[in-house]
Amino acid sequence: MSATNSCLFCRILRGEIPAQIVYETPHVVAFRDIAPQAPYHVVIIPREHVATLNDTRDPGLVGRLAIAAAELAEREGFAAAGYRTVINTNADGGQTVFHLHAHLLAGRKMSWPPG
Repeated sequence: MSATNSCLFCRILRGEIPAQIVYETPHVVAFRDIAPQAPYHVVIIPREHVATLNDTRDPGLVGRLAIAAAELAEREGFAAAGYRTVINTNADGGQTVFHLHAHLLAGRKMSWPPG
């Protein structure tokens, strides 16, 4: 089975697994995280399967994830107060689904270091 056939996020993109989608463009999709770590927590993914940040070759890909995060934060009213975006890379970085994605967390004060 290919990586895209078994990838959880690719399966969400194909509609095989339900998700509460909150944002879509031709390049990215954002949906609510099933285990939220903040009052507002969404996962933003590219429609193209790229396993990790290390595998990214398109410089615009990460930019599109960041723009989606900023647009969502503005739309949901968190932009002025602040929010956090996170890209975990590989196992030691906390990545559990190997499809590049960014987390957008907001709605509470974030602490540092994150852990």
